[in-house]
Amino acid sequence: MTNKRKIINDPVYDGFLTIEDDIIFDVLSHPYFQRQRRIKQLGFTCLVYPGAMHTRFSHMLGALNLMNRALEVLKVKGIEMTEDEVLGAKLAILMHDIGHGPFSHTSERTLVDIPHETCSRLFMERLNREFGGGLTTAIQIFDDTYPKHFLHQLVSSQLDMDRLDYLGRDSFFTGVSEGIVGTDRIINMLNVKDDRLVVDEKGIYSVEKFIISRRLMYWQVYMHKTVVAADTLLLNILARARELVAQGQSLGIEGTPLNDFLTHRYTQQDFEKDEQLLERFAMIDDSDIDSAVKVWMRHGDKVLGILSEHLVNRHISAIRVSDKPYDSGMIEPLRVQTQQLYGITPHESEFFVNTGILHNHAYDYNDQEIRVLFKDGTCRDIGDASDQLDRHFLEKQVTKYFIYFPKELLLRTSECVNA
Repeated sequence: MTNKRKIINDPVYDGFLTIEDDIIFDVLSHPYFQRQRRIKQLGFTCLVYPGAMHTRFSHMLGALNLMNRALEVLKVKGIEMTEDEVLGAKLAILMHDIGHGPFSHTSERTLVDIPHETCSRLFMERLNREFGGGLTTAIQIFDDTYPKHFLHQLVSSQLDMDRLDYLGRDSFFTGVSEGIVGTDRIINMLNVKDDRLVVDEKGIYSVEKFIISRRLMYWQVYMHKTVVAADTLLLNILARARELVAQGQSLGIEGTPLNDFLTHRYTQQDFEKDEQLLERFAMIDDSDIDSAVKVWMRHGDKVLGILSEHLVNRHISAIRVSDKPYDSGMIEPLRVQTQQLYGITPHESEFFVNTGILHNHAYDYNDQEIRVLFKDGTCRDIGDASDQLDRHFLEKQVTKYFIYFPKELLLRTSECVNA
């Protein structure tokens, strides 16, 4: 294609993203990146908020849009950057999440035994070879091995373009107003001091709102109890499918990349040894899971069939959340009732009744603190600079515990399971 200069309309920012670099267009056009169109940004959140159907593709374009703005702001403020560094930062943010599996974070470390960041790195290395080393600077920025540290912070830190985009985008498509933050204000207040990304003093209040919004969005959207229950249901389906394969049973999806990744648990070393493995992983997206689950509704294994039918028809398990762990005295009776309900074994009941833990940590003092630049040239952490967010509030990690079980048991357990 001769014309690689494009403009893309983004409803979140009520404006256009301009593609001005040939290599960015080429990366966007690559099958690895087009795969992101087929992966939902928020997994099963659409079961609670029907509008949350946006994809990884739109998020990555949005993050690129914000990176463009941030780099322009820094250049106006006299921060020196070469054209190669600017392009590298754009490419790094564009590909920062390219390694996600189906349904984004839901399948993290499930199909492959490596985190999505490592998968992203593998994809970037492969693309770098295809583009003749054109992504070398981007990979260095992504890895934080490039001399200018602030460029990495724009890609990955506690106030990066990734977080700024997903908060606003997820708020837009879910309709949850708590995620709305002053993105333009924050970006315009960005600066660099001693090779570290900082926020000008006038941006303190916008950063405070950003931190609080992120915490609220976790409980209202990302860790909504129905979303957690649906995520758990899919993980149990995949765990049961993997167990059946290990027993030598057919899943009815032989010959597909998904069947391959359920049959084997691949590690980073496996990807490094077999170049075709990354190609097969790149063929798996949400549609493969959806299709397989519909096939498994009619599988001969009762457990896999019931679980799959529940997911397809949104028959999500009941879930209760508590500030304290649920003890075994509550879990075992529910499993016994589940065995009776479905006519299954004690082991099989574990796919229907179990517990888990939720963590919400909006700020981490061990992860590149958000620094505020004052007029006198000094810098302080947001916890010290803010009148609203003290260190105790910022350091607090909220931990909650959940138990899930079949809805059919709900009336029987109303007295013994805390709401």
